Amino acid sequence: MSFVHLHVHTEYSTLDSTVRTKALVARAAELGMPAVAMTDHGNLYGAVEFYQNAHSAGIKPILGCEMYLAPASLHDKKEVPGRKNSSHLTLLAKNKTGWANLVKLVSVGHLEGDYLGEPRVDREHLAKFSEGLICLSGCVNGAVNEWIHAHDLDGAREEIITLRDIFGADDFYLELNDQSLEIQQEMNTRLKEFSEELGLKLVATNDVHFLGKEDAEAQDVLICIGQGRLLLDENRKRYPEDHYFKTPDEMRTQFTDFPGACDNTLEIAEKCNVELVLDPTSSGKYP
Repeated sequence: MSFVHLHVHTEYSTLDSTVRTKALVARAAELGMPAVAMTDHGNLYGAVEFYQNAHSAGIKPILGCEMYLAPASLHDKKEVPGRKNSSHLTLLAKNKTGWANLVKLVSVGHLEGDYLGEPRVDREHLAKFSEGLICLSGCVNGAVNEWIHAHDLDGAREEIITLRDIFGADDFYLELNDQSLEIQQEMNTRLKEFSEELGLKLVATNDVHFLGKEDAEAQDVLICIGQGRLLLDENRKRYPEDHYFKTPDEMRTQFTDFPGACDNTLEIAEKCNVELVLDPTSSGKYP
């Protein structure tokens, strides 16, 4: 009856999360979770620190990234009518090959795909470097949810099929989120329908940006600093208070209408087994 958080932002999602990696793995251990993922925005800056802290805490580290996905080619540095400049995908490394491909994708995003500060990749590069990676369809700003939000179910279905064909049906999951936003209820309902139609699995995540409910205010201040806005500004970006590191019981209670969505977090965690070589002169494993 446990649960594994697979979509977690740390302090390396700059000015967007208050989560420190040492505190993150300590909380996962406290809750009896076997593993936890790190999926920062478009970067892997905290990977080694997170990996070391997780091992020290007796928690399996799952190395990942929330990628920015361009609407078309990453080389098209222009607005696409009716589309966002980028949508999100959650990628997790299963093994050594997957880790190498994740590093490659992040590098391509920064070196070739950057647009308005977002290191984007495209579907062509996803297909080229998909081996060893698990893909979750993304949060409320995800590649599939962008179409659902626009009430374009044909577009959503086409996106799902494209991503399924890139990563394979066994390693592509439809990602559910519920931070009490009305639009998420429609998204989750539609994703469940697509799951049944296309034979794909659902997975529950919480897009974590702070550890406890009590940290919501501090994270709100951080967002204001990043945007150069005041707390009094009603039009600024803000996160619901539900974006915290919920317990297994909280997650399972929240997703009772989506059988298997929480169990699949454990399935994915079992698939992910990356070992980093931190000292080439040692036996090749950490610690």
